Amino acid sequence: MNYQNLIDLKIGETKQLYEQDYMLWIEATTNQLKSKDFEHLDLEHLIEEVESLGIEQRHKVDSYLRQLLLHLLIYQYWTQEKVYCVRGWRGEITNFRNELETLFESRTLYNYFLEKLESIYLKARRQAMIKTELPAQTFPEKCPYTPEDIMNFNFFPE
Repeated sequence: MNYQNLIDLKIGETKQLYEQDYMLWIEATTNQLKSKDFEHLDLEHLIEEVESLGIEQRHKVDSYLRQLLLHLLIYQYWTQEKVYCVRGWRGEITNFRNELETLFESRTLYNYFLEKLESIYLKARRQAMIKTELPAQTFPEKCPYTPEDIMNFNFFPE
């Protein structure tokens, strides 16, 4: 399908395209937006896609934060493995901080991080207990790290 054909798509055709060829739907929708052809936009699917972008970004924060907290916990509490794994754990901690730093360019996502910190910590704690096989009482029930600690590239708990 060429550029002119993409521009000439009508709303029903664009909706059909969403089901048949998602990437072509994206191209068609992008072209309709660029040419200000708002009359023929598939608004139903466009709204759905924009909403899913926000959900995806929050899922990334959840995932990177959970992994970062997991690695901070095992770095601090899994002492018998630390001598063998400390360099790898530091690398992972730094990697997850880098990913979160990029996401936190959005103030909204940073505020989401602050709001979800405790609930995500509980998931990381549960993972740490499974991974290390250490007793539950080894790990604090509440997150022992401040938001500043979590995002401080020089912070590695002892």
